[in-house]
Amino acid sequence: MLNIVLFGPPGSGKGTQAQFLEQKYQTPQISTGELFRYNLKNNTELGQQAREYMDKGSLVPDEITTKMLVQELDKGKGPNGYIFDGYPRTTSQAEALDVILAEKFDDEVTVTVALVVDDEVLVQRLLERGKTSGRSDDVDESIIRHRITEYYAKTAEVAEHYKAQGKWVEIDGIGEIDEITTKLIEAINKAMIKE
Repeated sequence: MLNIVLFGPPGSGKGTQAQFLEQKYQTPQISTGELFRYNLKNNTELGQQAREYMDKGSLVPDEITTKMLVQELDKGKGPNGYIFDGYPRTTSQAEALDVILAEKFDDEVTVTVALVVDDEVLVQRLLERGKTSGRSDDVDESIIRHRITEYYAKTAEVAEHYKAQGKWVEIDGIGEIDEITTKLIEAINKAMIKE
């Protein structure tokens, strides 16, 4: 199996690249954002639990997010593996993912790829996206900067987890979309050979 963890701050092009990788490797993308939207929209038990925290302005505990992920994996859509987008976000989630993949599939994360983009480029990309996305968090520069700072604060410890396993690769996320896709594919193929 090919299990890719995709990292990148808001505006890094992670969602776009995940779609290309999905087609290339025939591995479904599991997006934490999509899992949350699905569970909230359908008012599932996990969605209700998550909403209780969100309504208070609190972070949803790792345990609830992990349960959503496990439910998705239980659907068994990825015989070739998965692309994880937005999970893990904390060290405890990274440790949980290691255990889940080992127990469910007798497998592990193949590679963790982080798209690296200069903060000012991210801000401009998100402000541009905000003109058409309809997302309120894409139009306020201070909110955008806060989201980027938050991303780095959370990702630093997860990066250390995967660096210790020799599974962390950084890719320059600035350039033409197809150039970035090519770099990602090269990094992933190299990691597959190492396995």
